[in-house]
Amino acid sequence: MDTLRNIPIVKKIGFNKIVLCLVMAVMYGMFANLSESFVNYNRIISALNYAYFLGFLALGVTFVIGTGGIDFSIGPVMFCCAIVSGQILAKNNLPVWFCMILAVLIGVVFGCFNGFMVAYCKVPPFIISMASMQIAKGAASVFTKTQTVKWPMATDKVNGWYRNLVKYRLVGDTPRDVTIIPTGLICLLIVAVICAIVLNKTKTGRYILCLGSNKEAVRLSGVNVKKYEMLAYVICGILVGIAAIFFVGAYTTVQPGMGDQYNNEAIAAAVMGGTSMAGGIASIGGTIIGVMIIALLQEGILAIGLTKDYQLVVTGLIVIVAVAIDIISRRKKN
Repeated sequence: MDTLRNIPIVKKIGFNKIVLCLVMAVMYGMFANLSESFVNYNRIISALNYAYFLGFLALGVTFVIGTGGIDFSIGPVMFCCAIVSGQILAKNNLPVWFCMILAVLIGVVFGCFNGFMVAYCKVPPFIISMASMQIAKGAASVFTKTQTVKWPMATDKVNGWYRNLVKYRLVGDTPRDVTIIPTGLICLLIVAVICAIVLNKTKTGRYILCLGSNKEAVRLSGVNVKKYEMLAYVICGILVGIAAIFFVGAYTTVQPGMGDQYNNEAIAAAVMGGTSMAGGIASIGGTIIGVMIIALLQEGILAIGLTKDYQLVVTGLIVIVAVAIDIISRRKKN
Protein backbone atom coordinates (compact mmCIF):
# COMPACT_ATOMS: atom_id res chain seq x y z
CA MET A 1 0.00 0.00 0.00
CA ASP A 2 2.79 2.41 0.88
CA THR A 3 4.49 1.57 -2.43
CA LEU A 4 1.38 2.63 -4.34
CA ARG A 5 1.11 5.84 -2.34
CA ASN A 6 4.70 6.78 -3.23
CA ILE A 7 4.23 6.51 -7.01
CA PRO A 8 4.73 10.09 -8.33
CA ILE A 9 1.46 10.30 -10.27
CA VAL A 10 -0.48 8.83 -7.32
CA LYS A 11 1.09 11.35 -4.94
CA LYS A 12 0.22 14.19 -7.32
CA ILE A 13 -3.42 13.19 -7.82
CA GLY A 14 -3.93 11.85 -4.31
CA PHE A 15 -4.32 8.23 -3.27
CA ASN A 16 -7.69 8.93 -1.61
CA LYS A 17 -9.09 10.54 -4.79
CA ILE A 18 -8.01 7.57 -6.92
CA VAL A 19 -9.69 5.14 -4.52
CA LEU A 20 -12.89 7.22 -4.54
CA CYS A 21 -12.95 7.27 -8.36
CA LEU A 22 -12.59 3.47 -8.38
CA VAL A 23 -15.41 3.17 -5.85
CA MET A 24 -17.60 5.39 -8.04
CA ALA A 25 -16.81 3.27 -11.12
CA VAL A 26 -17.66 0.05 -9.23
CA MET A 27 -20.92 1.58 -7.97
CA TYR A 28 -21.92 2.63 -11.47
CA GLY A 29 -21.19 -0.83 -12.83
CA MET A 30 -23.14 -2.48 -10.01
CA PHE A 31 -26.24 -0.32 -10.47
CA ALA A 32 -26.02 -0.68 -14.27
CA ASN A 33 -26.11 -4.47 -13.89
CA LEU A 34 -28.99 -4.36 -11.42
CA SER A 35 -31.14 -1.97 -13.46
CA GLU A 36 -31.20 -1.49 -17.22
CA SER A 37 -32.90 1.89 -16.79
CA PHE A 38 -29.88 3.17 -14.85
CA VAL A 39 -27.79 3.30 -18.04
CA ASN A 40 -29.79 6.21 -19.34
CA TYR A 41 -28.82 9.83 -20.07
CA ASN A 42 -31.86 11.10 -18.18
CA ARG A 43 -30.71 9.17 -15.11
CA ILE A 44 -27.32 10.84 -15.32
CA ILE A 45 -28.96 14.26 -15.60
CA SER A 46 -31.16 13.44 -12.60
CA ALA A 47 -28.12 12.43 -10.53
CA LEU A 48 -26.31 15.61 -11.55
CA ASN A 49 -29.32 17.75 -10.55
CA TYR A 50 -28.95 16.29 -7.08
CA ALA A 51 -25.18 16.76 -7.11
CA TYR A 52 -25.24 20.50 -7.90
CA PHE A 53 -26.86 21.91 -4.77
CA LEU A 54 -25.32 19.19 -2.60
CA GLY A 55 -21.92 20.09 -4.07
CA PHE A 56 -22.21 23.73 -3.06
CA LEU A 57 -23.29 22.71 0.45
CA ALA A 58 -20.35 20.30 0.72
CA LEU A 59 -17.86 22.91 -0.53
CA GLY A 60 -19.11 25.36 2.09
CA VAL A 61 -18.96 22.93 4.99
CA THR A 62 -15.45 21.87 3.89
CA PHE A 63 -14.18 25.31 4.92
CA VAL A 64 -15.93 25.05 8.29
CA ILE A 65 -14.67 21.54 9.02
CA GLY A 66 -11.19 22.71 8.03
CA THR A 67 -11.21 25.01 11.07
CA GLY A 68 -12.14 22.11 13.33
CA GLY A 69 -15.78 23.25 13.47
CA ILE A 70 -19.05 21.86 12.14
CA ASP A 71 -22.28 23.27 10.72
CA PHE A 72 -25.49 21.25 10.92
CA SER A 73 -27.65 24.14 9.73
CA ILE A 74 -26.65 24.24 6.04
CA GLY A 75 -29.61 22.19 4.74
CA PRO A 76 -32.40 24.14 6.52
CA VAL A 77 -30.61 27.44 5.81
CA MET A 78 -30.54 26.53 2.10
CA PHE A 79 -34.29 25.95 2.23
CA CYS A 80 -34.80 29.20 4.14
CA CYS A 81 -32.84 31.12 1.47
CA ALA A 82 -34.91 29.55 -1.31
CA ILE A 83 -38.26 29.95 0.47
CA VAL A 84 -37.90 33.55 1.63
CA SER A 85 -36.46 34.84 -1.66
CA GLY A 86 -38.98 32.78 -3.66
CA GLN A 87 -41.90 34.14 -1.64
CA ILE A 88 -40.69 37.70 -2.18
CA LEU A 89 -40.35 36.97 -5.90
CA ALA A 90 -43.90 35.59 -6.12
CA LYS A 91 -45.59 38.28 -4.03
CA ASN A 92 -43.80 41.38 -5.31
CA ASN A 93 -43.10 40.51 -8.96
CA LEU A 94 -39.44 41.44 -8.60
CA PRO A 95 -36.70 40.50 -11.11
CA VAL A 96 -35.49 36.95 -10.59
CA TRP A 97 -31.85 38.09 -10.53
CA PHE A 98 -32.62 40.31 -7.54
CA CYS A 99 -34.15 37.40 -5.61
CA MET A 100 -31.19 35.19 -6.49
CA ILE A 101 -28.88 37.77 -4.93
CA LEU A 102 -31.25 37.96 -1.97
CA ALA A 103 -30.97 34.19 -1.49
CA VAL A 104 -27.18 34.47 -1.28
CA LEU A 105 -27.42 37.42 1.12
CA ILE A 106 -29.67 35.42 3.46
CA GLY A 107 -27.04 32.70 3.45
CA VAL A 108 -24.38 35.30 4.27
CA VAL A 109 -26.45 36.55 7.22
CA PHE A 110 -26.62 33.06 8.69
CA GLY A 111 -22.91 32.55 7.99
CA CYS A 112 -22.03 35.80 9.76
CA PHE A 113 -24.24 34.88 12.70
CA ASN A 114 -22.76 31.39 13.09
CA GLY A 115 -19.21 32.65 12.60
CA PHE A 116 -19.59 35.50 15.07
CA MET A 117 -21.09 33.26 17.75
CA VAL A 118 -18.36 30.63 17.31
CA ALA A 119 -15.34 32.92 16.86
CA TYR A 120 -16.14 35.88 19.10
CA CYS A 121 -18.66 34.51 21.61
CA LYS A 122 -16.98 31.08 21.96
CA VAL A 123 -20.21 29.17 21.53
CA PRO A 124 -19.48 25.55 20.50
CA PRO A 125 -20.10 25.08 16.75
CA PHE A 126 -22.39 22.12 17.38
CA ILE A 127 -24.68 24.18 19.64
CA ILE A 128 -24.91 27.29 17.46
CA SER A 129 -25.42 25.31 14.25
CA MET A 130 -28.28 23.37 15.85
CA ALA A 131 -29.81 26.67 16.99
CA SER A 132 -29.41 28.16 13.49
CA MET A 133 -31.06 25.08 12.03
CA GLN A 134 -34.15 25.66 14.16
CA ILE A 135 -34.15 29.41 13.43
CA ALA A 136 -33.95 28.76 9.67
CA LYS A 137 -36.81 26.27 9.79
CA GLY A 138 -38.97 28.52 11.93
CA ALA A 139 -38.25 31.68 9.94
CA ALA A 140 -39.13 29.99 6.65
CA SER A 141 -42.38 28.58 8.05
CA VAL A 142 -43.42 31.88 9.62
CA PHE A 143 -42.56 33.89 6.51
CA THR A 144 -44.66 31.68 4.23
CA LYS A 145 -47.24 30.60 6.83
CA THR A 146 -46.07 27.00 6.23
CA GLN A 147 -47.03 27.23 2.55
CA THR A 148 -45.03 25.67 -0.28
CA VAL A 149 -43.15 28.14 -2.47
CA LYS A 150 -42.74 27.70 -6.22
CA TRP A 151 -40.09 29.43 -8.28
CA PRO A 152 -40.78 30.24 -11.97
CA MET A 153 -40.94 27.30 -14.37
CA ALA A 154 -38.68 26.96 -17.39
CA THR A 155 -41.64 27.91 -19.60
CA ASP A 156 -41.77 31.39 -18.00
CA LYS A 157 -40.18 33.51 -20.72
CA VAL A 158 -39.47 36.42 -18.35
CA ASN A 159 -38.09 34.72 -15.22
CA GLY A 160 -37.50 31.11 -16.24
CA TRP A 161 -34.01 31.87 -17.61
CA TYR A 162 -32.35 31.14 -14.25
CA ARG A 163 -32.98 27.41 -14.80
CA ASN A 164 -30.44 27.48 -17.62
CA LEU A 165 -27.81 27.67 -14.87
CA VAL A 166 -28.71 24.08 -14.00
CA LYS A 167 -29.52 22.60 -17.40
CA TYR A 168 -29.89 24.07 -20.84
CA ARG A 169 -32.41 22.57 -23.24
CA LEU A 170 -31.05 22.55 -26.77
CA VAL A 171 -34.00 22.10 -29.17
CA GLY A 172 -33.34 20.34 -32.47
CA ASP A 173 -35.35 20.23 -35.67
CA THR A 174 -38.50 19.02 -33.93
CA PRO A 175 -39.98 19.95 -30.50
CA ARG A 176 -39.33 16.40 -29.27
CA ASP A 177 -35.69 16.53 -30.36
CA VAL A 178 -34.29 18.07 -27.16
CA THR A 179 -30.77 17.65 -25.79
CA ILE A 180 -30.18 18.58 -22.16
CA ILE A 181 -26.77 20.15 -21.48
CA PRO A 182 -25.71 19.95 -17.78
CA THR A 183 -24.59 23.57 -17.41
CA GLY A 184 -24.79 23.18 -13.63
CA LEU A 185 -21.80 20.87 -13.73
CA ILE A 186 -19.72 23.61 -15.37
CA CYS A 187 -20.82 26.11 -12.70
CA LEU A 188 -20.05 23.66 -9.87
CA LEU A 189 -16.58 22.87 -11.22
CA ILE A 190 -15.75 26.56 -11.70
CA VAL A 191 -16.74 27.34 -8.11
CA ALA A 192 -14.82 24.27 -6.91
CA VAL A 193 -11.66 25.51 -8.66
CA ILE A 194 -12.10 28.93 -7.02
CA CYS A 195 -12.57 27.26 -3.62
CA ALA A 196 -9.46 25.13 -4.16
CA ILE A 197 -7.40 28.22 -5.00
CA VAL A 198 -8.71 30.08 -1.95
CA LEU A 199 -8.12 27.13 0.37
CA ASN A 200 -4.70 26.06 -0.91
CA LYS A 201 -3.11 29.10 -2.54
CA THR A 202 -4.13 32.09 -0.42
CA LYS A 203 -3.29 33.36 3.03
CA THR A 204 -6.94 33.09 4.04
CA GLY A 205 -7.11 29.39 3.18
CA ARG A 206 -3.82 28.58 4.89
CA TYR A 207 -4.93 30.31 8.10
CA ILE A 208 -8.31 28.52 8.00
CA LEU A 209 -6.57 25.14 7.81
CA CYS A 210 -4.00 26.14 10.42
CA LEU A 211 -6.83 26.93 12.83
CA GLY A 212 -7.89 23.31 12.59
CA SER A 213 -4.34 22.07 13.18
CA ASN A 214 -3.37 24.26 16.13
CA LYS A 215 -5.41 27.36 16.87
CA GLU A 216 -3.31 28.44 19.83
CA ALA A 217 -0.09 28.33 17.82
CA VAL A 218 -1.71 30.46 15.10
CA ARG A 219 -2.88 32.98 17.70
CA LEU A 220 0.55 33.20 19.30
CA SER A 221 2.07 33.91 15.88
CA GLY A 222 0.07 37.13 15.72
CA VAL A 223 -2.79 36.05 13.44
CA ASN A 224 -6.31 37.30 14.13
CA VAL A 225 -7.80 33.83 14.60
CA LYS A 226 -11.31 35.15 15.28
CA LYS A 227 -11.42 36.90 11.92
CA TYR A 228 -10.43 33.85 9.90
CA GLU A 229 -12.60 31.46 11.88
CA MET A 230 -15.61 33.68 11.24
CA LEU A 231 -14.62 34.04 7.58
CA ALA A 232 -14.86 30.26 7.11
CA TYR A 233 -18.52 30.38 8.19
CA VAL A 234 -19.21 33.39 5.97
CA ILE A 235 -17.79 31.55 2.95
CA CYS A 236 -19.99 28.61 3.89
CA GLY A 237 -23.01 30.95 4.03
CA ILE A 238 -22.28 32.29 0.54
CA LEU A 239 -22.09 28.78 -0.88
CA VAL A 240 -25.29 27.74 0.93
CA GLY A 241 -27.07 30.68 -0.73
CA ILE A 242 -25.75 29.57 -4.12
CA ALA A 243 -26.90 26.02 -3.33
CA ALA A 244 -30.43 27.38 -2.80
CA ILE A 245 -30.43 28.85 -6.33
CA PHE A 246 -29.36 25.54 -7.84
CA PHE A 247 -31.89 23.60 -5.78
CA VAL A 248 -34.82 25.63 -7.10
CA GLY A 249 -33.24 25.60 -10.54
CA ALA A 250 -33.47 21.81 -10.49
CA TYR A 251 -36.67 21.19 -8.52
CA THR A 252 -38.65 24.52 -8.54
CA THR A 253 -40.75 23.73 -5.45
CA VAL A 254 -39.55 24.26 -1.87
CA GLN A 255 -41.31 23.23 1.34
CA PRO A 256 -40.69 24.73 4.81
CA GLY A 257 -39.27 22.58 7.59
CA MET A 258 -37.03 20.44 5.39
CA GLY A 259 -33.32 20.16 4.64
CA ASP A 260 -31.94 18.11 7.56
CA GLN A 261 -30.81 15.15 5.50
CA TYR A 262 -28.66 17.36 3.27
CA ASN A 263 -26.52 18.34 6.26
CA ASN A 264 -25.46 14.74 6.72
CA GLU A 265 -24.93 14.10 3.02
CA ALA A 266 -22.81 17.23 2.53
CA ILE A 267 -20.68 16.44 5.58
CA ALA A 268 -20.39 12.81 4.45
CA ALA A 269 -19.17 13.94 1.01
CA ALA A 270 -16.56 16.25 2.54
CA VAL A 271 -15.27 13.66 5.04
CA MET A 272 -15.30 10.90 2.43
CA GLY A 273 -13.25 13.18 0.18
CA GLY A 274 -10.46 13.52 2.71
CA THR A 275 -11.48 16.45 4.91
CA SER A 276 -10.59 15.60 8.50
CA MET A 277 -13.31 16.02 11.14
CA ALA A 278 -10.55 17.11 13.51
CA GLY A 279 -9.70 20.03 11.21
CA GLY A 280 -6.48 21.09 9.53
CA ILE A 281 -6.87 18.88 6.44
CA ALA A 282 -9.31 19.53 3.59
CA SER A 283 -9.62 18.51 -0.04
CA ILE A 284 -11.90 20.37 -2.44
CA GLY A 285 -11.32 17.82 -5.21
CA GLY A 286 -12.08 14.99 -2.83
CA THR A 287 -15.27 16.75 -1.71
CA ILE A 288 -16.53 16.97 -5.30
CA ILE A 289 -15.85 13.26 -5.89
CA GLY A 290 -17.62 12.48 -2.60
CA VAL A 291 -20.64 14.50 -3.77
CA MET A 292 -20.76 12.56 -7.03
CA ILE A 293 -20.70 9.27 -5.11
CA ILE A 294 -23.59 10.39 -2.88
CA ALA A 295 -25.60 11.56 -5.93
CA LEU A 296 -24.86 8.30 -7.77
CA LEU A 297 -25.89 6.31 -4.71
CA GLN A 298 -29.14 8.24 -4.42
CA GLU A 299 -30.08 7.74 -8.07
CA GLY A 300 -28.91 4.12 -8.13
CA ILE A 301 -30.98 3.11 -5.13
CA LEU A 302 -34.09 4.63 -6.71
CA ALA A 303 -33.29 2.93 -10.04
CA ILE A 304 -33.25 -0.55 -8.52
CA GLY A 305 -36.59 0.06 -6.82
CA LEU A 306 -35.54 0.70 -3.23
CA THR A 307 -36.73 3.61 -1.11
CA LYS A 308 -34.61 6.59 -0.13
CA ASP A 309 -34.37 5.20 3.40
CA TYR A 310 -31.73 2.75 2.16
CA GLN A 311 -29.62 5.66 0.97
CA LEU A 312 -29.73 7.17 4.46
CA VAL A 313 -28.47 3.91 5.94
CA VAL A 314 -25.63 3.61 3.42
CA THR A 315 -24.69 7.29 3.84
CA GLY A 316 -24.49 6.84 7.60
CA LEU A 317 -22.22 3.82 7.18
CA ILE A 318 -20.03 5.82 4.76
CA VAL A 319 -19.58 8.54 7.39
CA ILE A 320 -18.58 5.97 10.03
CA VAL A 321 -16.03 4.35 7.70
CA ALA A 322 -14.62 7.71 6.57
CA VAL A 323 -14.20 8.97 10.13
CA ALA A 324 -12.63 5.68 11.21
CA ILE A 325 -10.11 5.90 8.35
CA ASP A 326 -9.34 9.51 9.31
CA ILE A 327 -8.71 8.54 12.95
CA ILE A 328 -6.47 5.61 11.99
CA SER A 329 -4.42 7.70 9.54
CA ARG A 330 -3.96 10.46 12.15
CA ARG A 331 -2.75 7.92 14.73
CA LYS A 332 -0.24 6.56 12.24
CA LYS A 333 1.09 10.06 11.55
CA ASN A 334 1.37 10.82 15.24
